[in-house]
Amino acid sequence: MKVAWAGSREAFQVSDRMAKLVANDPVFEKFSKPILSRKELFKNTLRKAAYAWKLINDLHLNEEEAKWLRHYMDEPNYTDLQWEMFVPAIEGQGTEEQKRKWLPLAQTMQIIGTYAQTELGHGSNVRGLETTATFDRQTDEFVMHSPTLTSSKWWPGGMAKVATHAIVYARLMINGHFHGVHGFIVQLRSLDDHSPLPGITLGDIGMKFGHGGYNTMDNGVLRFDRVRIPRNQMLMRVSQVTKEGKFLHSDVPRQLVYGTMVSVRQTIVADASKALSRAVCIATRYSAVRRQFGSHNGGPETQVIDYKTQQSRLFPLLASAFAFRFVGEWLKSLYTDVKQRLEANDFSTLPEAHACTAGIKSLTTAATADGIEECRKLCGGHGYLISSGLPELFAFYVPACTYEGENVVMMLQVARFLVKTVSDLGNKQPVGTAAYLGRVAPLMQKCCVVQTAEDWLNPGVIVEAFEARAARMVISKVQQLGVFDNQEEGFAELSTDLVEASLAHCQLIVVSVFIQRLDQEIPGKGVKQTLKLLCYVYALFLLHKHQGDFLATGYLTPKQASLANEQLRTLYSKIRPNAIALVDSFNHTDHYLSSVLGRYDGNVYPKLYEAALKDPLNDSDIADGIYEYVRPILKQKLQFAKL
Repeated sequence: MKVAWAGSREAFQVSDRMAKLVANDPVFEKFSKPILSRKELFKNTLRKAAYAWKLINDLHLNEEEAKWLRHYMDEPNYTDLQWEMFVPAIEGQGTEEQKRKWLPLAQTMQIIGTYAQTELGHGSNVRGLETTATFDRQTDEFVMHSPTLTSSKWWPGGMAKVATHAIVYARLMINGHFHGVHGFIVQLRSLDDHSPLPGITLGDIGMKFGHGGYNTMDNGVLRFDRVRIPRNQMLMRVSQVTKEGKFLHSDVPRQLVYGTMVSVRQTIVADASKALSRAVCIATRYSAVRRQFGSHNGGPETQVIDYKTQQSRLFPLLASAFAFRFVGEWLKSLYTDVKQRLEANDFSTLPEAHACTAGIKSLTTAATADGIEECRKLCGGHGYLISSGLPELFAFYVPACTYEGENVVMMLQVARFLVKTVSDLGNKQPVGTAAYLGRVAPLMQKCCVVQTAEDWLNPGVIVEAFEARAARMVISKVQQLGVFDNQEEGFAELSTDLVEASLAHCQLIVVSVFIQRLDQEIPGKGVKQTLKLLCYVYALFLLHKHQGDFLATGYLTPKQASLANEQLRTLYSKIRPNAIALVDSFNHTDHYLSSVLGRYDGNVYPKLYEAALKDPLNDSDIADGIYEYVRPILKQKLQFAKL
């Protein structure tokens, strides 16, 4: 199962080796993080990042190994933006000449980059960005400027204190005319003394949610006061500005820019499965250790994991972790296909890929953030302790719901794709994840054939149920939009319903991909059969959770919905014997989990006690402030307190 989770035996071996390398190196210790101040936290992360870079070089790690080492280091830091945004942006949008100049510098860390797109006043609406890049023909330069407070670049990681350069997105202005938003390579700091260059204001935007979480990262604010950069520092693979001030499109299609976006969102989906698997691992292991109630004749109390109420909350999250893992792998292959097509000037699959990655990014990040919080509650009061690992994991993960596209905005983009697909049905047959809309007529007429609970253990029955639900919801919204004279007015009015229809479409994709994965060869005794159980749990849990949709569209009867829930309860009983083995298959080290509750050896209570005693407040029996402020109250002498 570890191999099935990792994707291949080779992938498992690489990730396992890097996990152990990090876990066994005292430099990467994480348990002291909660007691460090913000400055200490940040400096400690800088030290770890430098040490990680030294290991990468000393051990001659390849790109895949280095990626896993940074992952298991498990602290957000400036290198995240360097490798995930700065370098890919130059690779995807830079000319061959620009790549020859900038990539060797970035890849050897002679420069450190960040990705400055979001502003104080604008995020998802890229066209609304206010930072300007005005071409000065006399000097052959762009003048970067922040004309308003809200045009301040806000949020880029690594920008406040570390990055020397940034890919800055700004409004291209030539002779007073706006030519769209483009990326520019801008140096922020001196490479001699690291001080901000003239005209550049930099700072940290302050503490974020939680204590550790994202506070190891120096998320920054950046303002420009008429900063000049050479013309050749505009990323010009797709569009160019000549010395004469002419704006030109190259032979490279503009749609190529979307390839990077698809890649980034695919990574976010993969990260969702990793984060959710951590939370589920902690909650599952602790649910097996924790005993409450049910004691008979002085015998042991019942393991919490044996209660159906616990299983019905926990096992769908376990199944979701696997579902997100497999859809992440599928998106990776989708990205490879789209990239090859784009390079061959084939844009036919781009709209679907864009909608698909936007929607699945939204679905997986929202479900993962909610799932981590649910796992915290599944651990009872102890889940609220920092030492449980869950509060910090939640604080670290929850920004994913808003970065690279706010989730509701992402779903509305999916809705536009679906509406257009339905509108084009007479002229164009939908393909890929939208192919089911080409069979909309029978899907609008069919009714579910399920008669017994066991009938739900049929992949074809499940897929048709999700197809019928999505198709009927989408068609209903398209029909309602047709009532409006102005479609944009209709979109605004029906936006909530459109988001729900988009969610139904995206859940269909994830369920279908999980089922398709089961059609492939999966070695290991009992592995495929157990994954089938998880697949059915995921699908039937969604059906139960959203049964209002399935009933309202007329595809299911209340009896059939009830049978699905009956089968779900049976599936939980079948998952239970392997629950611990399944979370062990994630192969998370104790170091990576950073959780007393999720320890591999199950030695929870002694370690909880040890962790509590290490808190600085326990350094002495009498805390600072007791004599000054508590004793005067006890002695009825408050007037003498040093207030």
